[in-house]
Parts: sequence; C-alpha cells; structure tokens
Amino acid sequence: MPKYLFRVKMTVDGLKGVLKEGATARREVVERMVQGLGGRLESLYWAFGDDDIYVTVELPGNTSAAALGLVTSAAGGVRTSTVTLLSPEEIDEAIRLKVEYRAPGS
Repeated sequence: MPKYLFRVKMTVDGLKGVLKEGATARREVVERMVQGLGGRLESLYWAFGDDDIYVTVELPGNTSAAALGLVTSAAGGVRTSTVTLLSPEEIDEAIRLKVEYRAPGS
C-alpha cells in the first residue's frame, strides 16, 4: 500500500480544539479517519518549526490521500501538505526505466 507524509499546520481554531480535547484525542480521530479510508496510521508526531504535526500513513492510493487532505483542510482546523513517500525498491524500479530526455540547450 502506498505511504504518505502529511505535513500539518494548525490554525488558531485547531489549536483551540487541541487545548480543549488534548493531542491524544486528535490522534485517535486521525487514526479512525485513516482506517475508514482502508489505511493504517504509522505515526503522528508534534514538532517545532514550520509544521506543527507530521503524520505518516499507508492508504490505498492517491485518491484516498487527496480525500484526507481535502476534508481535513476544508474543516478549517488545519492546513495540510501531502508528500508521496517512495521505498528504496520503488526508486530502484524507477532507475531501471528507460527515459528519453534532452536537457535544455544541449
């Protein structure tokens, strides 16, 4: 199953909700949401810096990942950015593909 990294920025309303409910309650909500899409929550970490939360999940595919990002961002408590994660084996497979390409100006 494909893996995704969701980079999450909390909004003011989202932070108010976390202060009220707690971070573990939010993790449980995320886990149920991912499972409802046929996926599995791998990890959820809060962080310092530009992003507030990093979530890694396995999902059936890109449409599930898009749905998760769209619904959570539209609710207003967070803004998400989705990264598709590739395994070393997938990169090896990509390396074996023949791609015809000419660099600009060459």
